[in-house]
Amino acid sequence: MERESFENERIAELLNAHFIPVKVDREERPDVDRIYMHFVQATTGSGGWPMSVFLTPALKPFYGGTYFPPGNQYGRPGFMTVLQSLAQAWQNDRSRIEESAAGVLERLKEYADSDKSSVRTLDYAILDSAYQYFRRTFDSAHGGFGSAPKFPRPSVFNFLFRYWKHTHNEEALEMSLKTLRAMAEGGMNDQIGGGFHRYSVDERWFLPHFEKMLYDQAQLAISYLEAFQITRDSFFADTARKTLDYVLRDMTDPQGGFYSAEDADSVIDPAHPHDKGEGAFYVWTRQEIDGLLGHPAAAKFAERYGVRSEGNVLQDPHQEFSGKNILYLAKDIQHPDLAKSIGILLEYRSKRVRPHLDDKILTAWNGLMISAFAKAAQVLDDERYAKAARRAADFVVTKMYNDSAGTLLRRYREGTAAIPGFLDDYAFFTEAMLDMYETEFDVRDLDLAISLTREMMALFEDRENGGFFSTAPGDETLVIRMKDDYDGAEPSGNSVALLNLLRLARLTNSAEFQTAVERTLGGLAARISQQPVAVPQMLAGLDEYLSPTRQIILAGERHSEQTRAFIKVLRTRFLPATTLILADTDKDYARLAQLVPEVTQMKQINDQTTAYVCENFACQLPTTDIKQFDRLLQ
Repeated sequence: MERESFENERIAELLNAHFIPVKVDREERPDVDRIYMHFVQATTGSGGWPMSVFLTPALKPFYGGTYFPPGNQYGRPGFMTVLQSLAQAWQNDRSRIEESAAGVLERLKEYADSDKSSVRTLDYAILDSAYQYFRRTFDSAHGGFGSAPKFPRPSVFNFLFRYWKHTHNEEALEMSLKTLRAMAEGGMNDQIGGGFHRYSVDERWFLPHFEKMLYDQAQLAISYLEAFQITRDSFFADTARKTLDYVLRDMTDPQGGFYSAEDADSVIDPAHPHDKGEGAFYVWTRQEIDGLLGHPAAAKFAERYGVRSEGNVLQDPHQEFSGKNILYLAKDIQHPDLAKSIGILLEYRSKRVRPHLDDKILTAWNGLMISAFAKAAQVLDDERYAKAARRAADFVVTKMYNDSAGTLLRRYREGTAAIPGFLDDYAFFTEAMLDMYETEFDVRDLDLAISLTREMMALFEDRENGGFFSTAPGDETLVIRMKDDYDGAEPSGNSVALLNLLRLARLTNSAEFQTAVERTLGGLAARISQQPVAVPQMLAGLDEYLSPTRQIILAGERHSEQTRAFIKVLRTRFLPATTLILADTDKDYARLAQLVPEVTQMKQINDQTTAYVCENFACQLPTTDIKQFDRLLQ
């Protein structure tokens, strides 16, 4: 529509004559997008982008849809026809439109509030039901759930890994591992430069939509790290590294924050900079590869990555990839020059015109990415990733956090931060601070996580009915205050808020946070029980709520060799529902004792690092023996 309609002068003239056009960046303002997408889905039966919605001056929606062709075609009205008809109706029958819009809005409000009085019992049967759904929809041939197009949905892996952990159901694990492997081997994974494209057009993860989103890199990196913890298979660790290194190389601001996305389209020929094509930056001809690598390296590379002289995209109805190759792992063969070949192609590709970079820095997405780098630092024992996480965390705190008010802003770009933070900004960044604490054990990270959670509860929590609104009160430009609980491409703010509250309740043994957990689950119980497959990240939280929780306190000097050895043993294991506190008697100990009073009872034995392993706050005998510590973790 951008090219067909919004750059069409006749359409622009009509639009400007009768309407006030407002373009919304749905990533900056998900609150606005969510309300009007809700309307389009309710009135048309489906949703998506681009989305055009027509509002009264009171911001009440009365007509909307997704794609409109410029003229009447495909059995649907053209955008010009829609504009003319709506302008005429507004001129001749305004009162009826306003009355209809008011009625629609009331029905939307009723729908948004429909779960208030529904109470359900939350138990393991809900988790079993969700598992059975994913089992039925699993594509055993290609991995993934359902048919094409296939989107990565890491919250499903989060749920299935935790379901496997407490049930020992190997099928739950294998579905996740097969899907992660298939995605990494397919064209959806950038085989040269790392990083995952937005989704796969086909069922076998080969033909991607070439857009790259920061939130995909963050969540998938964590999924591959957890797969590595479970299996110890280096394939998953290597995939995580390539993804994270892509973000460091191409998606990181010089000051440390992370950019939002790279476009799918890019310039085909630098001589014609306005002519762009899907994936032009990423695809190759066989002739290019032969010329760059020479024989026999080119032949070996082509065999491994499925490169053909005539191109390897067989289903190409629009002839976008004629003669071109999308790299994927066709054969798992190794040869000595492989790393060198990839380096040559990456260097050559870097001279092409890159896809457009969306360089805004969003607090929520940076929170997800900080968590990924923090967990990579833990699991892979790589200091580079800890430094990247710290730089980004410091960026958000310095540029997008008001220390005196305790509030976050959502977006930073070109020196300016703006837009009060939404629920997901608070929830995702709080999770990042908790992950940073368990990476570097800086008490200030834990302190900030607690402060942000309290501010989140003050701004967004529905104390009467449970759960969290997506927006703070008082914004008169929003016609509905909604709760988002769908775990789609990103986890919902409610799901991550629940997990944070669970984690803080375990870390601090605080009734304040445990009570908030109960309120949140009570408010979301109907959604969880009626549509569990819509909320897999929340199911991961429910799993933790229903399962025994483990608290580990290490009393010892953080930089001692013995303490590091205890931490390394812990980090090699996949241990959801487990928290770690380091009681180090340094300058932060007094503050840690205020936040977690129990640490004052956890002392070193014989001046050695001492581990206290507790389940539901009942502790085993402390140990200074690392082998005994390992046995306790089992």
